[in-house]
Amino acid sequence: MASVAFLGLGVMGYPMAGHLKNKGGHDVTVYNRTRAKAEQWVTKHGGSLAATPAQAAEGKDFVFSCVGNDDDLRSVTTGPEGAFKAMKKGSVFIDNTTASAEVARELAEAARSSGFSFLDAPVSGGQAGAENGVLTVMVGGDQAAFDSARPIIDAYARMVGLMGPVGAGQLTKMINQITIAGLVQGLAEGIHFGKKAGLDIEKVIEVISKGAAGSWQMENRHKTMNAGKYDFGFAVDWMRKDLGICLAEADRNGASLPVTALVDQFYKDVQAMGGKRWDTSSLLARLEK
Repeated sequence: MASVAFLGLGVMGYPMAGHLKNKGGHDVTVYNRTRAKAEQWVTKHGGSLAATPAQAAEGKDFVFSCVGNDDDLRSVTTGPEGAFKAMKKGSVFIDNTTASAEVARELAEAARSSGFSFLDAPVSGGQAGAENGVLTVMVGGDQAAFDSARPIIDAYARMVGLMGPVGAGQLTKMINQITIAGLVQGLAEGIHFGKKAGLDIEKVIEVISKGAAGSWQMENRHKTMNAGKYDFGFAVDWMRKDLGICLAEADRNGASLPVTALVDQFYKDVQAMGGKRWDTSSLLARLEK
């Protein structure tokens, strides 16, 4: 059993922290910006509640975070009451936020200078993956820190991989989001085309999903897309945030992402339609408006 803190109890962090407590059997202290959410978590799972990130991190072997963006991450780490002020030497900070590779490197240097380790460890699998404890975790950092943290991370993960030095986890997550954006747009166009052609979409998917066109998105989203229901996963607002990170990194490294840039604009259209909290498969709604 390890002494663990978890900062950020959103739709992902709440169940992830629960798996650390219940499946992992660890001693977990939680912090959330909205205190009521942390109180709810402690009532459900046990463990302890902290008033600040620093209080949560004090004396812990491992500290996890899963917050909204780079600024939120800086706030809970190096902010006035941030966790980095209380991290003990030899401990490990594991960040599950989807953020920039730049902020990962910045925080890793701050951690190193204070005698503890930092891993950027964004996740894929959405809310369902978090709730079921089957997330994919893409990690950047030192081998020794990864080896010590992996048994703890396993409580909420199906796949955990060390992708390279600090920042490599975030870069891998960018590839994940780039790939998903293209897949969902292709699926949306295919379903849209099939409807216009008068085909039975269920019959079409039953056949093509067993061939080269098959994908997780097709298997798990075609029914709800065909029914015009878009409340089953990762929100458009968050996808636009992630694609913005991808496009900014591409500007830095010289990568060409024409399809990603185009799909990002399509998601902007979905936001304008009132779909900010719809899931990413709502690209079909844009085609059908």
